[in-house]
Amino acid sequence: MTTALITGSTAGIGAAFARRLAADGHDLVLVARDTGRLTEQATELHDRHGIEAEVLTADLATDEGIETVTARLGDRKNPVDLLVNNAGFGNKGRYLDVDMADELRMLKVHVEAVLRLTSAATAAMRERGRGGVVNVASVAAFVPRGTYGASKAWVVQFTQGAARDLAGSGVRLMALCPGFVRTEFHQRAGMGTDNIPGWMWLDADKLVAAALADLARGRTVSIPDPRYKALMGLVKVTPRGLLGGVASKTGRKYGPR
Repeated sequence: MTTALITGSTAGIGAAFARRLAADGHDLVLVARDTGRLTEQATELHDRHGIEAEVLTADLATDEGIETVTARLGDRKNPVDLLVNNAGFGNKGRYLDVDMADELRMLKVHVEAVLRLTSAATAAMRERGRGGVVNVASVAAFVPRGTYGASKAWVVQFTQGAARDLAGSGVRLMALCPGFVRTEFHQRAGMGTDNIPGWMWLDADKLVAAALADLARGRTVSIPDPRYKALMGLVKVTPRGLLGGVASKTGRKYGPR
């Protein structure tokens, strides 16, 4: 039986990963800031699937929180076979409308924590000759709009580069790039979603199933839905100058307000 560590496990995509991996028989290390929600989640998954679910309370916007999780990932006696870097959030408002402290906190979680946790996990995995990392990014990584998208673009580029460097080691890395997913993400950021068309929404459980299938296939980037695959195909052939204007207009029309 293998062990998976999931950050941001108590809601949204992270919770969907926890449900699926527990159902598949994996033991879990559940990471989030709310000890009460973590304990409730761990108990439910243990009772339903008979797996062991360890609770690890950590705020990845702090050095202490990051160090807590890196220490667990580096534990050679209780190895982690799959890391899912899912923790993240968005800030409401355009560039310069968001407080700098909030922007830096987002970069701490989306960039520094992902780098440090991935490094701790893959170092141990490489020694054993096996393991996997899923870094949750976004289709926002492929369009030039906002600091959120910029941070997720870093996740994609970092993951692809690390995957190349670790090729042949038995360690797989993949950036997961979903579109709009029905989770608590927008509510927590205070963003309205009534203006987003129904066809743009994805189901978290189906997304996770597609992501795990892509990881098994050895893909380094996963866009787990035909609708978003088609949209990102158009993005690739659109001139960057034009794309910036389209992204800005689309964001104002369909983006969270």
